[in-house]
Amino acid sequence: MPEPIRPSTVLPAARTPFVVRTEDGIDLVGEVALTLDKPTGSILMLHPLPTAGGMMDSHVYKKAANRLPSMAGINVIRFNTRGTTSEAGTSTGHFDNAVSERFDVEAMINYCFDELKTENLWVVGWSFGTDLALKFARDPRVKGLILLSPPLRFSTEEDLQWWNNDGRPVIALVPEHDEFLKPDEAIKRFAPLKQISIIPVEEAKHLWVGEPAVYRVLSEITKVIAPQRLPLPEEI
Repeated sequence: MPEPIRPSTVLPAARTPFVVRTEDGIDLVGEVALTLDKPTGSILMLHPLPTAGGMMDSHVYKKAANRLPSMAGINVIRFNTRGTTSEAGTSTGHFDNAVSERFDVEAMINYCFDELKTENLWVVGWSFGTDLALKFARDPRVKGLILLSPPLRFSTEEDLQWWNNDGRPVIALVPEHDEFLKPDEAIKRFAPLKQISIIPVEEAKHLWVGEPAVYRVLSEITKVIAPQRLPLPEEI
């Protein structure tokens, strides 16, 4: 008899821990969760602010790794930025306010393409991770960005203008009750980035708490990368 998918649900995937060294000598710990079927695409996930508890296991990212390889054929690559700790371990170095984290993002993108041989790679940022994506995920091999709860704390207008000139797709999920940037303000702040698709999410908050919010996030990611796999199952 089918059972509802719960916060603790873990679906089949090939999960492997890794360590990646950055250009400036930092060791980043992470995990790749690969689909057991033919992949539809891959996501590199940049986590929320580590000084506020953000890490590769922040709940939406953990659930993405537990579900999307099986549900949508999407490979999920997660890691801890410098100085960040999770169950997988601690990346060396220290938090640097979205400065030296450039080396983390660049090293991980290279790892995805050069070591994992990923195709159709999208970068997903959440909160602080959206700033890292906008500032540093500019490798031409990346298909585009998916931003969850973007606060635009470290990103500048010049960063937005860079993506505007580049032209690749940028999708932003903005919670109705976000504590940092609500949908109406997001439309104004993102104005320099003409091709952005801003998706207001009713009833949601910055941390996407609750299964309905998680389901919406995972569905929107799948809509971008593997729309043929929608709707995502709610039971197993």
